[in-house]
Amino acid sequence: MPAVSIAQTNAAPAFRVVPLGILGGIDESNLSAYMIAPAGSDNYICMDAGTLHAGIEKAVATKTFSVTGEQVLKQYIKGYFISHAHLDHISGLIINSPEDSTKNIYGLKSTLETIKTHYFTWESWANFANEGEEPRLKKYHYKALEPGSEAAVDNTTMQVQAFPLSHSNLTSTAFLVRSNDSYILYLGDTGADEIEKSYNLQKLWEAVAPLVKAKKLKAIMIEVSFPNGQPDKTLFGHLTPKWLMAEMAVLKNLAGSVKGLNLVVTHLKPPVQNIIKIKNQLKADNPLGLNLIYPQQGIAMVF
Repeated sequence: MPAVSIAQTNAAPAFRVVPLGILGGIDESNLSAYMIAPAGSDNYICMDAGTLHAGIEKAVATKTFSVTGEQVLKQYIKGYFISHAHLDHISGLIINSPEDSTKNIYGLKSTLETIKTHYFTWESWANFANEGEEPRLKKYHYKALEPGSEAAVDNTTMQVQAFPLSHSNLTSTAFLVRSNDSYILYLGDTGADEIEKSYNLQKLWEAVAPLVKAKKLKAIMIEVSFPNGQPDKTLFGHLTPKWLMAEMAVLKNLAGSVKGLNLVVTHLKPPVQNIIKIKNQLKADNPLGLNLIYPQQGIAMVF
């Protein structure tokens, strides 16, 4: 199974990440979804699920997986972690639900409530879950996460801790995934604390700074949706290169250094010209020495 090796040290990799969708915006075939498993395991969790089928088929075509797409969906993905209920983060889960297998949907209570009352209802789709409108088909089981409490993930050896994020008018989520003594951090959509008038990112950086210092945090997966030219008043709970680096400076001050830290840039929004601008701006202004990584749909990364 080919993979892009990203790890910065000679230590054995701890995680395998398969991007099923990497963008924000209008391309319904390539929206936020990342499969994560301990290295050497086929027991994955999926961080968000904007795109499933198209991403899985891309991964099969590139030989990232040596099994069928049906097996990946039904057997490899053991559960979904939904950061927030905007359609570009959950539409793949809804559309693929008739073909999926029984598993859990994890998220903050507010996120699960939106899924329960707006998507898995008989007016908008069918209720494939174990709560909400009757009849309940009970394919999916809601598992609410308490912020700050680590929860074991069924049918895997991983644990996950949830942290609230501010995303304009709703609460998004960061998920800190642990496998043995290694961690990877995935953030759903988020704005900078200064813009959002929030301390959510500050609290998150305080929580993970000791892991950065101890070299236990293998990667941070974080969004940059717009180039720096986007006015702050129209960011709508998203980051630009400038605001990403401002937040990374906060983490650096807490951890001592973030030089060489793997930073996977997610949720870049089309058009292509904007994506090119974002990448150029990040390359030109990376004073902290972060290892900037741009995921490719269907191509595995190891950390």
